Amino acid sequence: MPKRPTPGLPTREQILDFITTSPTPAGKREIARAFGLSAQDKIALKALLKDMADEGLIDSAPGRAFHKLGGLPKVTVLRIADVDDGGNVWAVPEKWEAETPAPRLRVRERKNGALAVGDRVLARTEEAGNGWIAHPMKSLARGEELILGVLHEENGKLWLQGVEKKERREFQVSDAGGAKPGDLVLAEKAGRPPRITARVTEVLGDPFAPRSFSMIAIHKLGIPTVFAPEAIEEAHRVAAQPLGDGREDLRHLPIVAIDPADARDHDDAVWAAPDDDPANPGGWQAIVAIADVSFYVRPGAAIDKEARRRGNSAYFPDRVVPMLPEELSADICSLKEGVDRAALVCHLRIAANGTLSTWRFTRAVIRVVANIAYEDAQASIDAAREDDALLPILTPLWGCWKALSKARAARAPLDLDLPERRVMLDEKGRILSVAPRERLDAHMLIEDYMIAANVAAAKALEAKKAPVMYRVHEPPSREKLIALKDYLKTFGVEFALGQVIRPGTFNHILEKVGEVDFRPQIMEQVLRTQTQAYYAPDNHGHFGLALGSYAHFTSPIRRYADLLVHRSLVDAYKLGDGGLTAGEAAAMEKIGQSISMLERRAMEAERDTIDRYVAAFLATRIGEVVDVRITGVASFGFFASVEGIGGDGLMPVRDIGREYFRYDEAGRRLVGEETGTEYASGMRLQLRLAESNPVSGALRFEMVEGASRPAPEPRQTRVIKKRGRPANIRHQGKKR
Repeated sequence: MPKRPTPGLPTREQILDFITTSPTPAGKREIARAFGLSAQDKIALKALLKDMADEGLIDSAPGRAFHKLGGLPKVTVLRIADVDDGGNVWAVPEKWEAETPAPRLRVRERKNGALAVGDRVLARTEEAGNGWIAHPMKSLARGEELILGVLHEENGKLWLQGVEKKERREFQVSDAGGAKPGDLVLAEKAGRPPRITARVTEVLGDPFAPRSFSMIAIHKLGIPTVFAPEAIEEAHRVAAQPLGDGREDLRHLPIVAIDPADARDHDDAVWAAPDDDPANPGGWQAIVAIADVSFYVRPGAAIDKEARRRGNSAYFPDRVVPMLPEELSADICSLKEGVDRAALVCHLRIAANGTLSTWRFTRAVIRVVANIAYEDAQASIDAAREDDALLPILTPLWGCWKALSKARAARAPLDLDLPERRVMLDEKGRILSVAPRERLDAHMLIEDYMIAANVAAAKALEAKKAPVMYRVHEPPSREKLIALKDYLKTFGVEFALGQVIRPGTFNHILEKVGEVDFRPQIMEQVLRTQTQAYYAPDNHGHFGLALGSYAHFTSPIRRYADLLVHRSLVDAYKLGDGGLTAGEAAAMEKIGQSISMLERRAMEAERDTIDRYVAAFLATRIGEVVDVRITGVASFGFFASVEGIGGDGLMPVRDIGREYFRYDEAGRRLVGEETGTEYASGMRLQLRLAESNPVSGALRFEMVEGASRPAPEPRQTRVIKKRGRPANIRHQGKKR
């Protein structure tokens, strides 16, 4: 228990200390009693607790007890979510209404094996280190998770097929709740093994209708799509406010925004010109203007709470689920052509070799002269027509970029060719095409300007010793490097573990490999070797970009991390209202964990939706022989993707042929014992498309007699054993 202070209102730190150390749930009554507050003080305490909740310091639990943000009530109901291979039992809160994702707790069972997945317990919670421990007090009636699936009829009975690729089991429907065959529904399990049935709780509609594929992912992963009425009302109110006094006026500069042709929002714009300062010969001045979201979205406000709950916008072929209400994200905060907009501006002075000489940040008013698609900007530069009004604006941008490119080349960041699929829809939401996005110099130009501004933001905050929400990408672990060494050895490529590992180390591997058939296999393994980037207030550098200090600053419309960096800059450099609060600064680690998890949720939803669109596009080609590339190999078969289109389908090892195939873990390949035929990641071959399921996004292939098959290649002797598949990382480029 905390030491009782002198009479009067306790401080925020004292309240947090009491909530954290109290052995019983701590509500307003318990806090008031512990600190001996008078009736007048209790009124002030209520306001203080509300402020602390708005600042992100505390959250409330059922029964109006308080706990630290991202924490748990002292006693709560948990659901057993997993029992891992080591026998450890993991649980999650049954109800979780905080803005941060629910934590996982390690359960200390009184009797090993007593708890199973789906069980519910009343438990006492304890924070230990960076995690949580649960001490079960009482077993409760078992509850069930909802299943997202599609109904179909067979032999006069309704059945539910889940949308998950891994969900092979179907459940007979005991209560359809008015749903019909073909409907996408949410259902709960009922009954006991072996007679488990499904009871429909909500009908979502036709899963094959245009724009339904993204909704499947949104429902499945619980992405919020509706803003609270108070957030909508607040957005309408703040959008009407004047831009404020004291802003630097940059409306005379021909600033342009270069984005995808289908961009729904424009949060960055750029300008460059040769530097006339003799102290910077051959150098450049540049401006990266970013929508001043922190001016409109204040800490603790209704919009801010909604934004933190989402963490980021999610982008699908048919829709955007924005982090901010559309009145802000698509209108007043979007840097549209020909209108005055509030911006937080990064002024850069760039040396001839591309290094950043100086930087400063101001709040400004800008007027973008043109919103230009990447393709159009590239076409203007390539054609270089004298009558092109954009050419005088774009030419210095390209000149400055050539300098930035020199600095990039000197850093030698990780350079992997990772094409992104683009789904084109018509006005009714029907699929027109699926193809890789073209990578232009215009894309790399904007990416390098954004990287420069992100570096400047991080270093500017470090200079003020202000809080920074870093974008962290740590070097690969030794375990992954050993796996890469073993893998490369099967191709006769040497890789020394004793060297200092830099991004350029991996680039050099790809240079040595050259343009050979197995280059995609090597590139995929290099990708698998990398760690996953995340957000945190502690700096561990960005390995992939070869940068020591890096923060996301350039997309506050769609990323909460960028909004925090804006607020910290506003506070540190005294740029006006809307700066970072003390509560936010104290909660940076928890917020970083939250938005990192929310980013992964959005990535999964976007990837799943693309897979469903691809499966729908390929559904008209069932039975055709298609060119594929193997994307992964396991003991039970290999996964393959249709060349130029994508998708992910399984070729089971039992269906490859009569020959027995062994799994070579080191080379990640299946090897035929009789013929030596090999199937490995990156190989190209022909398979017949046997099944394409748009609801799950899954494909299934069959072998084709007489079609091209990979020929066995001479390899070094390898140890054959099983091991799980390594994780993937996300390409860090500009995204809409």
